[in-house]
Amino acid sequence: MRILHTMLRVGDLQRSIDFYTRVMGMQLLRTTDRPEHKYSLAFVGYGSEADGAVLELTYNYGVSQYELGTAFGHVAIAVPNAAAACEAVRAAGGKVTREAGPVKGGTTVIAFIEDPDGYKIELIESALASPWAVRTFASGQSASAA
Repeated sequence: MRILHTMLRVGDLQRSIDFYTRVMGMQLLRTTDRPEHKYSLAFVGYGSEADGAVLELTYNYGVSQYELGTAFGHVAIAVPNAAAACEAVRAAGGKVTREAGPVKGGTTVIAFIEDPDGYKIELIESALASPWAVRTFASGQSASAA
C-alpha cells in the first residue's frame, strides 16, 4: 500500500494550478472536467503518479471559497534549504507565514508557506529534496525561473 494523493478543494482551479506549477515547481500531470457533475480536477506533483504521491486540486463549480476547518494541518515538502525556498517562493509572489528556523523542541529546520486558498505547506530542510528543488531552492531562484 502507498498514499496516492491528497485532495484539496480550491476556489479557482487555474489560480491553484499556477501556484503549484509556477511557484512550487510541480508539474501539471492531468486534468479532468466533469460538467455534468459540476466539478473539475487537476493533478499536480513532482513526478508521475506511478512514482509518488501527488495533489488533486478539486474545483466544484460555483464555489470560490471554503472554510478550511481545524482538522487539516498541512502538506509537507522536502527542500534542500528552507531559507532559500522561502525567498524563492516570496520572489514568485507566494506567501511565507513562518520563516525558516528550527522546529520547536528540535533541530530540524522548517518554514511554512500558504497557497492561494489558505492551505499550509511546510517546507522541511532535508537531503530527500527532489532534483527540481535542489536546482531551484538551493540557488534561491523562483520556480518560474527554473
